[in-house]
Amino acid sequence: MARGSSKTERKPVRINWRYVISACLLSLVLMSIVFAWQQTEQFLLRDPRFALARPTEYGEESPGLHVDGVKYASRAQVLRVFQPDIGRSLFLFPMQDRRKALLRLAWVKDAAIQRLWPNQIFVRISERQPTAFVQLKSESMSRWALIDSDGIILDPPLRSGFKLPVITGVQADEPPAMRGVRVRRMSRMLDEIGSYREKLSEIDVSDLDDLKVTIKMGDRALILMIGDQNFRTRFQNFFDHYEEIQKRVSDMTMLDLRLDDRITVVGGPAQ
Repeated sequence: MARGSSKTERKPVRINWRYVISACLLSLVLMSIVFAWQQTEQFLLRDPRFALARPTEYGEESPGLHVDGVKYASRAQVLRVFQPDIGRSLFLFPMQDRRKALLRLAWVKDAAIQRLWPNQIFVRISERQPTAFVQLKSESMSRWALIDSDGIILDPPLRSGFKLPVITGVQADEPPAMRGVRVRRMSRMLDEIGSYREKLSEIDVSDLDDLKVTIKMGDRALILMIGDQNFRTRFQNFFDHYEEIQKRVSDMTMLDLRLDDRITVVGGPAQ
């Protein structure tokens, strides 16, 4: 009887050439795609047709940069944001970074940027809308500024011609969110009283639950405590009974209107 082989015979390995060829073809396709993308990228980077054009004369703006919506914001500051992009390919244009830089500028509330190939950039600025004048005081000085409904303090532009109320009780060192709450509180009151707002010269919002307004009546200024609600009703009550109150107390300086069924004289002439 023949002895069995001590070693197991190995079967020859069969190569599936179909898979090998497919893998090679796939690799060639991927390499071609990568090569084509690299060539396209270099074309976009180097071809001057894709570059944001430089100004034709010193001090002029790039003919490829179009900025709209700037009235009170500094146009020079807006253009300076895009200075690094002049002469550079739009392929490298960092749109989100430029938008964030615009939002850090004074008077800019929002900004939209559009890149239009091959070499145009369109910028639309939405400016902040001031709601009131505010006097900011410090230990050594005070200055007038504007403030919007978000509590953002704005430097008044030259030749602005704003006709806005004066708000007091706003502090420069408090968070903008809190300043915004105070401004919107004032706006709500002004919207409610309608045409009476024309008689107001100052609104004190230091106490959000007890607004105070300074109102001109003839040649005198009165301070009215109007609380936190029913503003129009309380103003109407004041004007309906003002002559009668004046006959009784001619030297009044402050009136309390917070109770809807009565008006109380709080302050007399200043000492």
